[in-house]
Amino acid sequence: MVSTSLSAQQLIPFTVSIENDDKPIGNGYPKSPMRPPVVYLDDYTLTFVAGHPDYELTIKDEDGETIYTTFVTSAETLVTLPSTLTGDYIIELRMGYWLFTGWIEL
Repeated sequence: MVSTSLSAQQLIPFTVSIENDDKPIGNGYPKSPMRPPVVYLDDYTLTFVAGHPDYELTIKDEDGETIYTTFVTSAETLVTLPSTLTGDYIIELRMGYWLFTGWIEL
């Protein structure tokens, strides 16, 4: 008997920006943009690619209000979000002055 498993894993597309951007590019910041992290969402589980840096993870509602935050260490590849969240949310990952922003639906 052959078993196939369809995964609902979805890649989260992130935009990249520099937080507290008060310096022109090239003056303290790299000239080329940082590559966004590779993170998948499956139900309420975020899957990070192994070997990622440490991130501060923030989930915000559509009004920009913070509703969940946690720290994701480089050793963690799975983060389970609270099952009480339903709807569309902003997901932010911070790494130093880099800010990665995306949208998720739970």
